[in-house]
Amino acid sequence: MKSYRFVLALVVASAVSGAAQQPPQQPPAKPDTPEIKALIEQTRSAAGPKWAYAVHFWCEEPRANRADDPVIQPTKLFDNVYAVGNSGTTVYVIQTSAGLLMIDALSANQVDSQLLPGFEKAGLNPSQVKMILVAHGHGDHFGGSAYFQEHFGSKVYVSAPDWNLMENPPARGRGPAGPPTPIPKHDGEIKEGEAITLGDLKVTPVAVPGHTPGAMGFIFPVKDNGTAHTAAMFGGVWLTPGLLSDEALQTYLGSVLHFRDETRKANVDVLLQNHMLMDPIQEKLDKLAARKRGDPNPFVVGAADYQKFLGVMEGCTRVNIARRKL
Repeated sequence: MKSYRFVLALVVASAVSGAAQQPPQQPPAKPDTPEIKALIEQTRSAAGPKWAYAVHFWCEEPRANRADDPVIQPTKLFDNVYAVGNSGTTVYVIQTSAGLLMIDALSANQVDSQLLPGFEKAGLNPSQVKMILVAHGHGDHFGGSAYFQEHFGSKVYVSAPDWNLMENPPARGRGPAGPPTPIPKHDGEIKEGEAITLGDLKVTPVAVPGHTPGAMGFIFPVKDNGTAHTAAMFGGVWLTPGLLSDEALQTYLGSVLHFRDETRKANVDVLLQNHMLMDPIQEKLDKLAARKRGDPNPFVVGAADYQKFLGVMEGCTRVNIARRKL
């Protein structure tokens, strides 16, 4: 556990400053062995052509989200779901009969530049955000929540382990650092097995530790032109595996397997991610903008392909665990 906590401390020290994930300097990678190459090809084959880029991203060329990721056009994805943010980090706003529920809140320095303008362009009223669910306790996810809490009375919910991560950040290291990320007041906790309800919306949380000790996934209903679907978001994906210790990476693998079981039981057929780098969101938004009556919604991938997507997460995590053994 000591190594896991130490690496998490390094991650949080960067994240709570409001910056996106930035990987530490890594030694030159050793060439993949024939066994690792075979594992990548096995993952690619199982994933099929739909997830070829996701395999390439996670298994071969992962990268962190960045401050210069292009801003996306705020878009209504489903009858009750909007996307706001940028191509690297996305916030989802869900309409309910009792107001708006928001998943994540971008960085503190993106409230004025992306979050509030996104609400305005989407025709949403930020004062109607009654609840914010933070997927994990890094600054690029909770950074804007304190603003909404203070200005609009939004209630902020985070898992207990990640409240602790946010409220007790490690001391800053040497070197220049930006202003600290405002920590929201502790309104409530997200717990697996305890549904989160706002009006007519029910969100099912699933614990997915690894990236942080309290990372959460969410399963919830959406409608597309009146047709019911089930969406899921794995809220604690790794984008650069070097951020995780060996133990954390093993924990993460177990979380992926757990999330696969829960989403399979829920018949999830809609893919949403707070970091859409492995399945670029802009391409989907372009298809949605050009969508004609009767065309499919690009975010509806089907239950079988959703499981294949999680299979890519599993396979590429196993690849990186194997690389650690070289």
